[in-house]
Amino acid sequence: MKIRIEEDGALEELEVVIRCREASGAPARRVLEALDGCAARREKLTGWREGQAFPLEPGEVIYIEAVDKRTFLYTREEVYETPLRLYELEERLRERDFFRASKSAVVNFNAIRSLRPDLGGRLRLTMEGGEALFVSRQYAGALKKRLGL
Repeated sequence: MKIRIEEDGALEELEVVIRCREASGAPARRVLEALDGCAARREKLTGWREGQAFPLEPGEVIYIEAVDKRTFLYTREEVYETPLRLYELEERLRERDFFRASKSAVVNFNAIRSLRPDLGGRLRLTMEGGEALFVSRQYAGALKKRLGL
């Protein structure tokens, strides 16, 4: 694979051109997936509090919870509401180390301080802010596998 960078002062935004023998080939797919992952990492979330919108970096969010058909983003200091559904956020944040912990929660893997087994095959997580969350039995296996347990 060759990489070539051309500078053009007239361009207003970055342009990436991929030249390959076959667009469906594995090398082209890997490059596209990497570029797509970079775009997902730049994406911000919008949280609402007291009638104002706040742009949030996904890494600031410790966990996301759905309560009574409303979805909330929890950071260390604040709680924000979002119009997005839990499944939409899960999909958007999949590349950002978020995982489904239960039917009503998505958790930032990087914000877990500790975990321990709980009754019924569940896991009890202690998050950075000291909050306790539970990973349901349905999703506990995937987390254990990710941790190599």
